[in-house]
Amino acid sequence: MKKLLNVGFSVLLFGGLLVSCNDDDYHTIESIDKIKIDSVKIVNDTMDVFAIQSIKTYSTYPSQCEGFYGYDYIYNNNLERTVTSYKYITNGPCTQGNYVGANQINFSPQRKGTYTFKFWNGGNNWITKTIVVE
Repeated sequence: MKKLLNVGFSVLLFGGLLVSCNDDDYHTIESIDKIKIDSVKIVNDTMDVFAIQSIKTYSTYPSQCEGFYGYDYIYNNNLERTVTSYKYITNGPCTQGNYVGANQINFSPQRKGTYTFKFWNGGNNWITKTIVVE
């Protein structure tokens, strides 16, 4: 019985140490801001209606305190889309230095046509890509 109590106490003590030594990797988001899309990768420039294709975007972040937050994906008309990427900025201690982050949009067209995508590249600049849907 004494051995069982010692094992139970040891497990409890070890579990307490694990919890108390846990680093707080989560930091409060201070702000959200646009981040330019440096490049876009579309694997197939032709696809079928209702098929799904991942469109990858790449952006450069200046520190580990910044990362991908989300997209503003706007349907301008039936066949035109504009995509703006947003980053979060946290309040934690950060490693400075650029890193490239990759993210994706899953595109599943509902009708045939030539779709035009415009990805925000900073200022008034856009990266334009087209996908033909058959």
